[in-house]
This record gives sequence, C-alpha cells and structure tokens, in this order.
Amino acid sequence: MQRGALLSPILWAFVPYAVMSLLHVALLAFDNPLATPTKLSLMPLLALPVLIAAPQLRPKATIAFLLTAIGASWLGDGAASYFPAAPELPLMLGFFGIAHLAYIALFLGLLKRRRLPWWTVIYVAWWIAMIATLGPHTGGLLVAVAAYGLVLAGTAAFAARCHPLIATGGAFFLASDTLLAFQLFLPDSLPAWSSPAIMLTYTLGQGLIVGGALLALHRRSTQS
Repeated sequence: MQRGALLSPILWAFVPYAVMSLLHVALLAFDNPLATPTKLSLMPLLALPVLIAAPQLRPKATIAFLLTAIGASWLGDGAASYFPAAPELPLMLGFFGIAHLAYIALFLGLLKRRRLPWWTVIYVAWWIAMIATLGPHTGGLLVAVAAYGLVLAGTAAFAARCHPLIATGGAFFLASDTLLAFQLFLPDSLPAWSSPAIMLTYTLGQGLIVGGALLALHRRSTQS
C-alpha cells in the first residue's frame, strides 16, 4: 500500500507531459503556429515527475543525470529560439549530445540490470547504414554527424541493459533521430507527415526513458 501511495503522484505527474505531447503533435500536423511554444514546454513538463519523485529516490546522482538530460534536451529543442544568432544544427547536436551522454552514464551504471543483449548489434548496423546513406549529404558536418550517430546508437544499445520501458524508450528516441536526420539531409525522401512522426517518437522515447528510470528507482528505494 505504501509503494502505491508513493508511486501514484509520480504517475499522475506524467499526465501534463502526455497531454502536451499529443497537443504538440496535433498542432504540428496542422502546421499551427502554436506548435513552437508547445514544443518548448515539453521538457519542463517531463522534469515535473522527476522533481516530485526526487525526495523519495536514491541515489541522488540518478536524479541529477535525469535532470541534466532533460535540460539539455530542452535547450536542443529550442536552439533556434534561445540562440537565434548561432548556427542551429551544430548547437542542436551539441545539446542533444550532452543529453544522450547523461542517459548513457545512467544506463552504464546506476540503472543497469543485465548484460548488453546480443541483439543490440543491430545498432552498430544502423550506424553503418546511416553513415553510408547520409554521409555524402552532410558536407562539413560529416565528422560531427558520425560522432553524434555513435552516441545515438550507444544510448539505444545501453538502454537495453535497463528496465524494459527504458529499452523501448531508447529505441523510440533512435527512431525519432533517424527520421530527423533524413529530414535534415535528405528532405525529399520523407512524406509530409514526417515532422509529427519525429515528435511523436521523440516524446514517446523521452517519456518512456524517464518513466522507466523512475519506476526502477522507486522499486529499488522501496526494497532497500
């Protein structure tokens, strides 16, 4: 009973994020100008359940890494809005790179549950295929894109060592970035609905990673 009482406020705290995610995807599908401000509200809303859960969960380093990943993602989402004088793409890659590295640190240490599954070799194949396909179209960003791709593959692969929700979230996050990469470098290869698909998989990925992390930490805290 105590476990449920502790977990319930955390679960309810995800509702604003879920609602705003659906609203943003819908606004994006109809090319509504409100899509931009709703996008910038996503990560602060995702931070809400983390902040609510923080006093009851251990270790505190996990909360710090989660908030770092969420905060860096928020800056990546709003790179064009927050830093209008800077080049958007390199800045976006940098902020999301920080977010992914924070997640990887969690998956390698504080949240791991098992060894790396054999099937995660598919993420190595994904990276090779992406560089072969998009590399000729990246110009001077080839090295940065290749390095960022390694980080993406690492996030998805190491997420598979953790709670199933986290593993699923890592896969959705990778799917979102894959679509985004094609939108950026081969825009004619994607249909008109690619932008809503990118944000749907992105919000699912982020939400599942954070939800899985909080669930795993909650169970660990109640068992100790």
